Amino acid sequence: MKHYDVIIVGGGMVGATLACALAAQHRSVAIIEAFEPEPYSPGDGFELRVSAISRASQRVFENLDLWSLVEQRRMAAYDRMVVWDEGTAGIIHFDAADIAEPNLGHIIENRIIQTALLEKIAMLDDVDLLCPERLEKISYHEDRVVVDLESGVQLESALLVGADGARSQVRQGAGIGHSVVRDYGQKAIVCVVRTEKPHEYTAWQRFLDTGPLAFLPLPDVHYSSIVWSADNDYADALMALSDEDFMARMGMAFEYRLGGVTWTSERAAFPLRGTQAEHYVLPRLALVGDAAHTIHPLAGQGVNLGLLDAAALAEVLDGEHDPGRLLTLRRYERARRGENTIMMHSMEGFQRLFGSQLPVVSMLRGMGLSLVDRTPMLKQQFMYQALGVAGERPLLARPR
Repeated sequence: MKHYDVIIVGGGMVGATLACALAAQHRSVAIIEAFEPEPYSPGDGFELRVSAISRASQRVFENLDLWSLVEQRRMAAYDRMVVWDEGTAGIIHFDAADIAEPNLGHIIENRIIQTALLEKIAMLDDVDLLCPERLEKISYHEDRVVVDLESGVQLESALLVGADGARSQVRQGAGIGHSVVRDYGQKAIVCVVRTEKPHEYTAWQRFLDTGPLAFLPLPDVHYSSIVWSADNDYADALMALSDEDFMARMGMAFEYRLGGVTWTSERAAFPLRGTQAEHYVLPRLALVGDAAHTIHPLAGQGVNLGLLDAAALAEVLDGEHDPGRLLTLRRYERARRGENTIMMHSMEGFQRLFGSQLPVVSMLRGMGLSLVDRTPMLKQQFMYQALGVAGERPLLARPR
């Protein structure tokens, strides 16, 4: 049996970031990951799954000496955002220059972030990556956790962290259910498209009656990452279309803001749910990222919330002799649960507001968008929130 200070189940973006943060505290960490990561080569086409990395998440990566490893590959900074409504004339323009910021965030392929994290982990003496490897059994004791792996390897630690996604085996094995479950009745369709006009390093989003359609800029100015959240029946119909019909439908839905769509990659779709775990922590156990909470993707905040979870958990563990102590772990839950819940409810509110076809709601919605667009102070607050630089933040998410 090998002993570690912390065992993390899940080596995705959130789990791997947490491992780097704990290694900076000179803690020994094991990461258990079931799937080998896809290799990345500079000549590869764009990945379907991307993340809109906020300024707060960027600072987490900078403070862990990870940002340069991401930056040297490829990413697209966007300095403008345009949001408009299908049913009204309401529209909002956000510009980084209005808040004296160089940009509003970066669109980065998940695989590139993961590659940078694995490169960093390979440099760390205190982190062991066990991949591919799967859990067989978890045993909780008063002073430790014992983990049996399918390979026959046995590990023990003072703390087990579940960073293994929305269907977390760690959460389910601990008997932690969900206090909140929202089935949004929608699926998110993701793909990469080429457009006639350049995207102008702008994030574009149109709210349709059936759900929001976003064009997110990629490093090539004629390519965008698509996230089209649509009601289930409509999403199924879109997925059944030929590429030509899908591109035509997309161009029409987007009012040809970037001209016609001239090429599309393969498409993928996944159901949308919002959840909150009953508990983020138990003795010897903590949940982070999608294992603890999921939200609607219309504002692209899911991974940013998970990275802030990792930063907050690392902060409360810093200097603690026993990282699995419940009193310590509750400080992490208090720091993150409220903010994650507020963000989930906010996204649900936007979804209901822009999904309503009631005439009075549509009228008020259009008036509200136009009012915000004409009110610099309100727009600035929206941008600060989206960047993750408003309010209290973990130390890792602050400037050096």
